[in-house]
Amino acid sequence: MSSESHSSAGQKFQKLVEIMARLRAPGGCPWDREQTFDTIKPYTIEETYEVLDAIDRRDWAHLSEELGDLLLQCVFFAQMAAEENLFRIDDSLDAINDKLIRRHPHIFAGAVADSAEDVKKRWDEIKAEEKKKQGDGDKLLLEGVSRALPALVEAQQIASRAAGAGFDWDHVDRVFDKMQEELDELARARQSGDQAAVEDEMGDLLFVLVNVARFLKVDPEQALRRTNAKFRQRFGYVETQLRERGKRLPDSNLDEMEALWQEAKRAE
Repeated sequence: MSSESHSSAGQKFQKLVEIMARLRAPGGCPWDREQTFDTIKPYTIEETYEVLDAIDRRDWAHLSEELGDLLLQCVFFAQMAAEENLFRIDDSLDAINDKLIRRHPHIFAGAVADSAEDVKKRWDEIKAEEKKKQGDGDKLLLEGVSRALPALVEAQQIASRAAGAGFDWDHVDRVFDKMQEELDELARARQSGDQAAVEDEMGDLLFVLVNVARFLKVDPEQALRRTNAKFRQRFGYVETQLRERGKRLPDSNLDEMEALWQEAKRAE
């Protein structure tokens, strides 16, 4: 990338910072001025998922727009922090720049990393060293996993950290055995009629499935998002075909819908 491109991006980012400051200033936008760290959080989550959706759909023009929306959230938080003399956006940029350089010694400090696994291992080691220096070294391992994460992502991080500490199955076949065990326990809970036990066993089963995904090197969040998209597409086909026949979903039956579902599946 040329220095001119860097300069242009820098100028545009500075313009965004200045626009946000103007919106929050006296006489600025009433809505922007009344927002707080807490009121902006839901928008940040929404924008994050819209970025993921654009990636899943390979809609690059939309992704470009959504990345701008997500970037706005960062600038919004930083502007509010600056108003309270907590930190400025410059501090956030310094922090990530320094972190990237520090955690990539194979690029910036002459170290050697022959594979992505080597890079990840060294990244985790450096991260652990940083936490120790910051006084976080005495915390319990899983205290570093946010409880505010979506449950599936939280499960991924919990399982990954526990496995990194050696608390793990020795082979994926053992995880499948555990999955079958949890399925059997779920079936027994269902037969007992104890709804609390059913919920508990369902949670155990989902957690094991996250570990199956980890062993198979599959991101369960992305796998489920793809399945959701696939279901949307096939079910949309079923509904559209029924409409062309002058029917609504309640007017049809399962056999007819299943036949259309299979048509949609073959068309893929």
